[in-house]
Amino acid sequence: MKFLSLRMAAAACSAALAAVVAGCATGSDAVAQGGTFVFVSPGGKTELFYDPPSDRGKAGNVSGPDLMTEGKTTSLSDYEGQVVVLNVWGQWCAPCRAEADDLETVYQNTKDLGVQFLGINVKDPTKSKAQDFHVNYNVPYPSIYDPEFRTLMMLGKNYPTSVVPTTIVLDREHRVAAVYLKELLAEDLQPVVERIAQEPQDQA
Repeated sequence: MKFLSLRMAAAACSAALAAVVAGCATGSDAVAQGGTFVFVSPGGKTELFYDPPSDRGKAGNVSGPDLMTEGKTTSLSDYEGQVVVLNVWGQWCAPCRAEADDLETVYQNTKDLGVQFLGINVKDPTKSKAQDFHVNYNVPYPSIYDPEFRTLMMLGKNYPTSVVPTTIVLDREHRVAAVYLKELLAEDLQPVVERIAQEPQDQA
């Protein structure tokens, strides 16, 4: 994969994300480590689907400190062969609070299909407040503590860090199958997660 110059990357990112973000990251820090996914939001859409599976970009290995367990590192690679739903959230974010129950519902309804959820907590400089959110909303799956978006930028190039909440559905090869740049209801997310979980492995 070729790297654009800083100037070209900044221009491309600005054009692609103008409808949904105020800024973007460029350079090597914005490129997925070991991944090929490049985020583009044509026309400012808030629901993006990547099909067929062979055309999907692979996410980098998102990894960082576990929110609830001191000294533990939680990584996307911990869930090899599983569909993974990444949810970017902050305890300060009202839509994140509103969708918490819906995400839990989808997690409980799909975990037996080989689906894992992984939260990424952002913009919360006080870790204890983010931990309180996890407890108060009974979040049943782990989260990475990433107040400065350093972990999140491993996902892929041009990721819109100003959009919270965001939910990303990865297939079993950890390629990006769907991106939601908005608050979700269970009825929006569950059919998509189920469809991706049921994709035949020979599409990899």
